[in-house]
Amino acid sequence: MSTHLTPAILLQAYASGVFPMSEHRDDPEVFWVDPHQRGILPLDGFHISRSLARRMRRGGYLATLDQDFEAVLNGCASRPDTWINPSIHEAYMALHRLGYGHSLEIWQDGQLAGGVYGVALRGAFFGESMFSHRTDASKLALAHLIDHLAKCGFTLFDAQFITPHLARLGAREISRDQYRALLRDALDTEVTITDRRFNGDPVQILQRSTQTS
Repeated sequence: MSTHLTPAILLQAYASGVFPMSEHRDDPEVFWVDPHQRGILPLDGFHISRSLARRMRRGGYLATLDQDFEAVLNGCASRPDTWINPSIHEAYMALHRLGYGHSLEIWQDGQLAGGVYGVALRGAFFGESMFSHRTDASKLALAHLIDHLAKCGFTLFDAQFITPHLARLGAREISRDQYRALLRDALDTEVTITDRRFNGDPVQILQRSTQTS
């Protein structure tokens, strides 16, 4: 179905448990997705592997929040098969301008190496897409984003669908009913992504991960 995606429609959709997609970048049609099984990333169960921990300790990268939302959006769309068509691009840029769309960027040598973007609504973060131009950049972005969301008091990270990549990071699948129960609780949680100052220090993330494991 063809839908004019306004910020109000998008926020209402997320609050109802559905999200938009398109078949590919050149398809003007948008449809709504409500999976029977939903992927989530537990905010207290993100798995930092030994190799990722070594990469974080090695440093040599910069993590930022909302430094270049559109570049992350474009990075996620820059692949042969993408559901980010022009109307979806425009809609999420509008959400970002209104303070609902957010991105976590990873920079190396002054260049955008990878990132993740999504939508924050009360205590829920709806992860939309991520990309990497350098090895492990999307994993680093998720590690920093999830740590920040947990510090701010978020209770739900919606990963939409499980992939082997996300499963290795601790993602799990739950039923639609379980997801909606978590979503209701998250929407009753009055927090924002700016409740805590963003700190991109990977050592602190590793220390907190050790304390909670």
